[in-house]
Amino acid sequence: MADATSNVTTDHKKIKQWVEERDGHPARVKGTESKNSPGLLRIDYEGFSGEDSLEEISWEEFFEAFDKNGLAFLYQDKTADGKLSRFSKLIDRDTAKGHSG
Repeated sequence: MADATSNVTTDHKKIKQWVEERDGHPARVKGTESKNSPGLLRIDYEGFSGEDSLEEISWEEFFEAFDKNGLAFLYQDKTADGKLSRFSKLIDRDTAKGHSG
């Protein structure tokens, strides 16, 4: 994994663009939402294993929860061999501050 660097952002436009370039969409884990919480956020991709456990939500709903929960988006543009990467992870913004990359 020579040059597969990770980046961190909280920029809604950048996150949405990265996800949509990879045919992904915002989602939540089914059954985790409540009156006060939209549930556990995820990024889902067509044809991947999340189809049974995830349900698609709007970007508006995703980012509302993203900001409310103080999350940051950790992502990788390319894999070590130069291919388009789908690696991303939602992390705590406090953790992100210490992330160099």
